[in-house]
Amino acid sequence: MNTSIASLKVGEKGVIEDISFDHIPLSLLEMGCMPGECVELLQRAPLHDPLYIRVNGSHLAIRKETASQILITKE
Repeated sequence: MNTSIASLKVGEKGVIEDISFDHIPLSLLEMGCMPGECVELLQRAPLHDPLYIRVNGSHLAIRKETASQILITKE
């Protein structure tokens, strides 16, 4: 089932399937947020923005708006 990182619940994992390269900061791509990588939602900030994820061995904080542009398949 394709969905986005923004729809994950804490502890859920998925595999990145597609990225809207026009809306994703280059720094995320450089840190390994690429198609085929496993991503896990670690935590949500109190107001649900930003989201804290683990991808490619790195812990990243990304805005919910950005997370909604990264399509995944849940594991």
